Amino acid sequence: MSRALTFAALVEILTGAALLLAPALVGQLLLGEDLAGIAVPVARILGIALLGLGIACWPGPPIAGMLVYGAGVAVYLAWLGFRGEATGVLLWPVVVLHVVVAALLLRVLVADWRR
Repeated sequence: MSRALTFAALVEILTGAALLLAPALVGQLLLGEDLAGIAVPVARILGIALLGLGIACWPGPPIAGMLVYGAGVAVYLAWLGFRGEATGVLLWPVVVLHVVVAALLLRVLVADWRR
C-alpha cells in the first residue's frame, strides 16, 4: 500500500472519530458554526462513514470498512430510536436493513478468514 493511501486512511479515521465523538466542536472548527438539531446526528453518521472509509482503505480486507459502517449505523440509529430522539417512519426498517447487511458482510469476512 502506498504511503499516500495509508496517510489518507488515517486522516479519514481520525476525522470520523472526531465527528463521532465531538460533532459540535468539529462543526465549529471546520465551518465556524455551531451544529444543532438534526445536524448533530447527521454529523455522527458522517463520522461513522468516514471511519468505514478509512478502514476500507487501510491494509487488510476492504470489506471490514463496510462492516464497520453497516454495524455502526445500525447501532447508532437504534440508540437514537430507543432514546426517542429519532422517530421517522423509516428508522427501524433502516436499522434492520443495516443489521442484515452487517451480518452478511460478517459472514463473508469470517468465511474469508477460514480459507
